[in-house]
Amino acid sequence: MPLNVEDKKAIVADVGAQLAAAQTVVLAEYRGIPVGELTTLRANARSQGVYLRVLKNTLARRAAQGTPFEQLGDSMVGPLIYGISADPVAPAKVLHQFSKGQDQLVIKAGFYNGKVLDVNGVKELATIPSREELLSKLLGVMKAPVSAMARVLGAVAEQKASGAPAVAAAPVAEAAPEVSTTPEQDNATPAA
Repeated sequence: MPLNVEDKKAIVADVGAQLAAAQTVVLAEYRGIPVGELTTLRANARSQGVYLRVLKNTLARRAAQGTPFEQLGDSMVGPLIYGISADPVAPAKVLHQFSKGQDQLVIKAGFYNGKVLDVNGVKELATIPSREELLSKLLGVMKAPVSAMARVLGAVAEQKASGAPAVAAAPVAEAAPEVSTTPEQDNATPAA
């Protein structure tokens, strides 16, 4: 069923609103993928916060007009599915992961940080850890010294409770060795 003018305007407005809040857009050709697998892809994208939609390229170009994503216009050829997200790596991750198990999904281009990305650029973007992964790694790094201190204090408390003598702390800094001069060094005159 063809879209009437009002439906097209609604789609352009919806996609335009998504693009206004987006950091990244990834385009992929989906020719030949069964509907059931596309449904799985859409559900996975939705769970990752990615707006995934099959669009007519002319409508996508209209929605992108006046935005930085307008530069993708030359890549909007053929039957494409558009992954749009405010998360910089999520659309690339979702579509790249799906393309690993489905050869018929071919990533065509992407846009991130003011630059149009080729297929390799999208793949590199997909390998970057997500914000949540980076935050959890940062938390682990920040938590490690506190955990180590807690273990040391627990061990000291356990030793005191059992009546064992506490292990002497290692000296903080070793004394620097004394430098002695020989009489020859004292009498040496600097060369002129």
